[in-house]
Amino acid sequence: MRAMILAAGRGSRMRPLTDNQPKPLLPVAGKPLLGYHLEKLANAGVNEVVINHAWHGEQIEDFVGDGSQWGLQVSFSKEPEGGLETAGGIIKALPLLGDDPFWVINGDIWTDWDYRDLPTRLDEEQLGHLVMVDNPVHHQDGDFVIENGMLVNDGNDRKTFSGVGLYRKELLAPYPDGKQPLKPFFDRAIDKKQLAASHQDGFWTDVGTPERLHQLNQRLEK
Repeated sequence: MRAMILAAGRGSRMRPLTDNQPKPLLPVAGKPLLGYHLEKLANAGVNEVVINHAWHGEQIEDFVGDGSQWGLQVSFSKEPEGGLETAGGIIKALPLLGDDPFWVINGDIWTDWDYRDLPTRLDEEQLGHLVMVDNPVHHQDGDFVIENGMLVNDGNDRKTFSGVGLYRKELLAPYPDGKQPLKPFFDRAIDKKQLAASHQDGFWTDVGTPERLHQLNQRLEK
């Protein structure tokens, strides 16, 4: 099993905390956010991890090294200044991710989930499986609706995409170069009924602002 951690974002909403370091290295209860993901992936049986980076990427490489401290083999996908956005970053890293389905995890989320509970298989016709959560206060409208285990765009009980998904590389075909957001690829797969989903309970947060980082640290200190 392979996984990719998205760590190339500038983290502008986190300024000034991210002026001199990348967001995935911000400490949560004394440990860099990225460290939690690596631990959880190793415990879930992942062997190989790809991490993309752009802003202060050398700090990420210095922290992670070759991944051996987690029992992982880690490689890096370096992006140009400003990054390639989510889909663009995954597309650039595809040669490192192989032909089988792989996990992609946003580097700026924190959750108490056991990653062994994440989906590991896709039906033959499915291009991906998104893990959805209840809508947080800052994203009350949600993203998509789960209907019979598949995602649809229309409906009332909308959920928020957690930033965790299992993908086939074909989800991103025709693999355009450059900056590419992920949502158009999701929408295309949804229209073809090829994007599965499940709802995950437990604690989850998008560590997107200094306030949410502070709240997370307070929660864990308790």
